[in-house]
Amino acid sequence: MVQAPRLSLVAGETSGDLLAGLLLDGVRAKWPESTANGIGGPHMAQRGFDAWWPSERLAVRGYVEVLRHYLGILRIRNQLKARLLRERPDVFIGVDAPDFNLDLEADLRAAGIRTVHFVCPSIWAWRPERVEKIKRSVDHVLCIFPFEPALLAQHGISASYVGHPLANVIPLEPDQAAARRALGLAEHGPVVALLPGSRGSEIQYIAPRFFDAAVLMKKARPGIRFVVPCVPAQRAAVEAVALASGLSVAGDAPDVLLLAGQSHTALAACDVTLIASGTATLEAALFKRPMVIAYAMNPLSLWLMRRKQLQPWVGLPNILCNDSVVPELIQDAASPAALAEATLAWLDDSPAGQQKTAALHQRFTALHHELRRDTGRLATEALEAVCARAVS
Repeated sequence: MVQAPRLSLVAGETSGDLLAGLLLDGVRAKWPESTANGIGGPHMAQRGFDAWWPSERLAVRGYVEVLRHYLGILRIRNQLKARLLRERPDVFIGVDAPDFNLDLEADLRAAGIRTVHFVCPSIWAWRPERVEKIKRSVDHVLCIFPFEPALLAQHGISASYVGHPLANVIPLEPDQAAARRALGLAEHGPVVALLPGSRGSEIQYIAPRFFDAAVLMKKARPGIRFVVPCVPAQRAAVEAVALASGLSVAGDAPDVLLLAGQSHTALAACDVTLIASGTATLEAALFKRPMVIAYAMNPLSLWLMRRKQLQPWVGLPNILCNDSVVPELIQDAASPAALAEATLAWLDDSPAGQQKTAALHQRFTALHHELRRDTGRLATEALEAVCARAVS
């Protein structure tokens, strides 16, 4: 029997913090006395995680943006590596954030520390050269999509499909009425959730487009309401962008309802979401919500990323359905007018519009069933096997 392990984790952004928190639930259920430390956020802290640095320190996306923060991130990684080599956890678990975690995992594994990577890097979508780095860096990969273990096995990489943790957290049939009551919204009337992302660069490049689109949508449908989940560190910045677009955020009936987190409540309450590409798009799909996926970033970062892109889509719902089930508007195509038009199209209540929405609901329900597994148990069993190999 494997004793309660000492774990170290790094979750580099909001979505990783959520995934790691769910993983820790499974670990705690099997090993109540286990310990966990490293880099994490509030979801992990709620499970007793000892955060040496907050995850937001690593929440940077894009080549140019990373360069601006490179020295600070490198300093954190070097200090973290030195501490882990001194304290030698039983297993290190890198949660997503492959640019930070894979190099760290390679160094730790070379020093005899077992390493697990939770969330297979998207070698099937872009940057296929990463497969050799994965092989060198990790003892095991916890995969959240069912086709990934076979792909990794072709390269001699041990992996397990554990399902997507969010598929167990999000109900198969979300209660829209209850979510609207929780947010103080009317039961009827169109509600749009705006999710521009939580990184500083996303607030800079994406949020202004989303709020300008909201102004246009409000002119077209005056009764429309907007809800915007905000991480605490970015609330002031998001509020400033909304005000600059001419939208009110305070008073009895503000144009935009800014929420303290509560992204799941916002997605459950809305009729459609205008959303930045990333893990949140999968959450929206699991809530069975129509969406318009958008992204904008530094032009040089976009050019560098597109050179290594393998899929015709950037949004997870389209990639997983292998079809253009929801619109994607990237960079110059993500103008406020185009975003507003595409979002309002999902509110079409004609028979054709209702049929389109119902078909999307059916596709997303099938996807939800495919991703729903006992993630905590499966992930913990995989960790137990890694620990057993470490002490055998």
